[in-house]
Amino acid sequence: MRKMNNKVLNIFENICKTGKKAIAILLDPDKISDQELEDRIYAINKYKIDLIFMGGSLVSKDNFEYVLKELQEKTFVPKIIFPGNGLHINSHADAILLLSLISGRNPEFLIGQHVISAPILKRSGLEILPTAYMLIDGGQATTVSYISNTFPIPNNKPDLAACTAMAGEMLGLKLNYLDAGSGALNPVSEEIIREVRKNVNGPLIVGGGINTKEKVQKALHAGADVIVIGNAIEDNPNFLIEIAQLVSSYNFALA
Repeated sequence: MRKMNNKVLNIFENICKTGKKAIAILLDPDKISDQELEDRIYAINKYKIDLIFMGGSLVSKDNFEYVLKELQEKTFVPKIIFPGNGLHINSHADAILLLSLISGRNPEFLIGQHVISAPILKRSGLEILPTAYMLIDGGQATTVSYISNTFPIPNNKPDLAACTAMAGEMLGLKLNYLDAGSGALNPVSEEIIREVRKNVNGPLIVGGGINTKEKVQKALHAGADVIVIGNAIEDNPNFLIEIAQLVSSYNFALA
């Protein structure tokens, strides 16, 4: 068993503390071909992407471990499992987001799956990242809302989102993740990001429906520490280049 450490958590906390911004690329093993994986690895290395999130709501194919091994062998970027359920555990990653779906009221995703997974997680040696996971209404039903059988927080209720995030932080969760869901029509609103950022101290991750430079800029200015890009790259691989340049310019201005 690998020695447990806080290496990846320290990366998140350092991003938050310094005010710099980071990009996480989300790879869904169900949707990526071998050639697309090679293309993503090339882009990750060339454009210095900060973090790799690996997973999806279903993960119905058998290439989860294969994709992780390829990433492990060919990149030096931290590889973090973004699990859809308690089965998505693999020691070829560096860490795993232990998601507590605090925006919903389904006990399976608040604590149920965590209890079942705990012994496996402990043996895996993965760095555990306790994460306050909040679904925000992105304008249409998403796979994660269907699978989790929960309702998202309305996108026009920043006070509700902030109180939910505060509760998660008081419970000891280390990261905050606002997610409009894969392929959302609308990203998390600036008002929600701003209000959550104002009321919690921990790193703030934002994803779902971020498919233009303007949406990235709005999320960054509102207070997101880490932007998660997934579907937008599948539709337009060059989008990753644009976002990498944007975030690099943002961080350069802070230096």
